[in-house]
Amino acid sequence: MAEKKKTPQIRINGFTKDWNVGLLNQYLETSLEKNCDEVFSREDVLSVSGDYGVVNQIEFQGRSFAGASVANYGVVHTGDVVYTKSPLKENPYGIIKTNTGKPGIVSTLYAIYHPLETTYPEFVQWYFENNDRLNRYLNPLVNKGAKNDMKVSSDNALLGNVVFPEYDEQKAISDALVRIKTIILQYEAKLQKLQTLKASMLEKMFPKDGADVPEVRFKGFDKPWRTTFLKDIASEIIRTDKTSKAPIMMITAANGFIDQSDRYSFNNAGQSLAKYIVLKKGELAYNHGASKLRPYGSCFALEVDEARMPYVYHCFTISEHNPYFVSRVLNNKETEKQLRKLVTSGARMDGLLNISYEEYTTVSIQLPERDEQDRIAEYFENIENLIVLCQQELDKLQSVKKALLEKMFV
Repeated sequence: MAEKKKTPQIRINGFTKDWNVGLLNQYLETSLEKNCDEVFSREDVLSVSGDYGVVNQIEFQGRSFAGASVANYGVVHTGDVVYTKSPLKENPYGIIKTNTGKPGIVSTLYAIYHPLETTYPEFVQWYFENNDRLNRYLNPLVNKGAKNDMKVSSDNALLGNVVFPEYDEQKAISDALVRIKTIILQYEAKLQKLQTLKASMLEKMFPKDGADVPEVRFKGFDKPWRTTFLKDIASEIIRTDKTSKAPIMMITAANGFIDQSDRYSFNNAGQSLAKYIVLKKGELAYNHGASKLRPYGSCFALEVDEARMPYVYHCFTISEHNPYFVSRVLNNKETEKQLRKLVTSGARMDGLLNISYEEYTTVSIQLPERDEQDRIAEYFENIENLIVLCQQELDKLQSVKKALLEKMFV
């Protein structure tokens, strides 16, 4: 049987040679350079992160964990490769990263390698970016000690087989992956800005601390917001329908209404269809379950035509007001302060806060005129749509990167 060609599934145009099978020490050599003259200080100590690679410890973690003297620390030049001999959840034998930033120093717990002339340094990091490939490489070489530490010398960590192309192809692959990584970082920054904008506007576009107008307002609106009790505008919904084929939905603090099948692979809400509340578009449901994001529950207005909700939720409709605006008021910090006072006996065994519908609707809320409600609700809907689109693009890019890390390598 002919030997299988050592070429990847996806290849950059212009490269046709088979890749080379060899030991990693054909591409890297162990560095023994120490910071004996203390050219580098505690401010130059580097750490290695699974997600971010080689980073400055102070910049990344906020402080240096080095001792008083760093004279015995190893020197890491730009382009050097660092092996971290400590386990991570997805990398039980440690991680291998290339220093693409400034030179610095690392503790003796790290192994440091210089790339040889046949090696494009960043390619080594991309090669081991795939967790399965990294773990398969290190597994035969590493013995784990009683304290979960790595029993392998710096030299012996280079004695595993790798499959590398020629230098020019190494560089071309690295450049391609750097480009997609740059685009991912741009989308991550854009997503962070949108999320920060939303959080800031949720603070500024609603009155707080006893005020009757918000800090930020659309032009043309100047009337004070009026205070009312939720019970004065809400009507409880106890509608059931055994024949309804509407999706069974639940509420999460982060994402609002989601299909229950997205969270559970089975119907966990009970067998009796009569116990589901049928909710219509624009009607609201309050999930009085505590979560880290919203410790006093979450309220959302339904955006699809119809859904079946667990009977334990408090469901209601409101009159003469924008339900999507009202749901935001009911999720803000001013409402949370009131809900905190209503919780008299903590969480029940089922995780639901001890807040009845009657108690929940005793909260007071501040409302502007309907046209201002509509403008504010539309504003946040637009931001959230942009966040969703940005997240979708980011997810696609992450999937492409993952596929390339598998198929552009042997």
